[in-house]
Amino acid sequence: MAAPRIIVGMSGGVDSSVAALVLRDAALAGGPAVAGLFMTNWADDGSGDCRAEDDRRDAVAVCGRLGLPIHFRDFSKEYWAGVFEHFLAEYAAGRTPNPDVLCNREIKFKHFLDAARELGADAIATGHYARVDARDGAWRLLRAVDRSKDQSYFLHQLGQSQLAATRFPLGGLIKTKVRRMAAEAGLPTAAKKDSTGICFIGERDFRSFLSQYLPARPGPMVTPDGRRIGEHPGVFYFTLGQREGLHIGGVKGFAAAPWFVVGKRVADNTLIVDQGSDSPYLFSHRLWTEPAHWIAGAPPARAFACTAQTRYRQRDEACTVEVRDDGTLAVGFADPQRAVTPGQSLVLYDGEVCLGGAVIAATDAPLEDAASARD
Repeated sequence: MAAPRIIVGMSGGVDSSVAALVLRDAALAGGPAVAGLFMTNWADDGSGDCRAEDDRRDAVAVCGRLGLPIHFRDFSKEYWAGVFEHFLAEYAAGRTPNPDVLCNREIKFKHFLDAARELGADAIATGHYARVDARDGAWRLLRAVDRSKDQSYFLHQLGQSQLAATRFPLGGLIKTKVRRMAAEAGLPTAAKKDSTGICFIGERDFRSFLSQYLPARPGPMVTPDGRRIGEHPGVFYFTLGQREGLHIGGVKGFAAAPWFVVGKRVADNTLIVDQGSDSPYLFSHRLWTEPAHWIAGAPPARAFACTAQTRYRQRDEACTVEVRDDGTLAVGFADPQRAVTPGQSLVLYDGEVCLGGAVIAATDAPLEDAASARD
């Protein structure tokens, strides 16, 4: 059998299944040969909560239905070293990381791409909702046609060589059509529920999972003016803007309004909370980042205007960007931004084109000390 020219990353979900279906049909019409590859990225911890075995069976069943060969690779060691250790270090530092961004860069578009090339393939394909094209000699990452499913936010760390070797068959499709195509083709994943979150957490309580690696360190829960109103199990279990899990009942002297996390002090293990989703302590106008990654290889200018997202599925927000000498960014927003969180990713766009992005280091929110990032 001839070596496949494209290998599809089979996750066991409906999206990768239909990506394989689209490419299989193209192969039958004279396009490049296709095969699937299932990646194991997390070593089973014995809890039974990770769906990896079910996903593996579904991936095998889909490839069988489509008449495609399937390969298997275990990247769990690479995932631990390249993604999970960073994930833990960020939480321990009081930040909120986005492991999906790092997983795409370090696993799916590095180790998976290398494995595909070892199998003789020219390109890989995934079920991500995004698009790739080339203009003026450079590859561009574009938003998906289905903006409600667009995943370019998670792909902003890709570069020219990776985009040149990547196909996104679902980029021009809407999710309802993807489901319909899967059903019409008789794929066993047609009605399978979309996975959410991170596989190694599964359906478990996030705090319970994280406590296995970052033991609880109870500490004071205080208002912005320093009044103690309770105790928390550990500042790294919480993120800015979070309401759930605070377990604050009626507090004497305060209105019966919901409480939200508005700040964290890792140094003295203090969680700061305030009432109201519109607390002024949650808003910022400026942020500073770690060194940025540019999909084109360089920024469009040293200073420019564009739109940005500071979290997945956020609406586009107008901003101005200054690229500093060390590659970090200073970004100002036209409108105040709520709960911009250090450790998360700032992703920049020019219309439908994703320019790149960077990890958020600090903001000018009232309770944050951003002096070191400003310098």
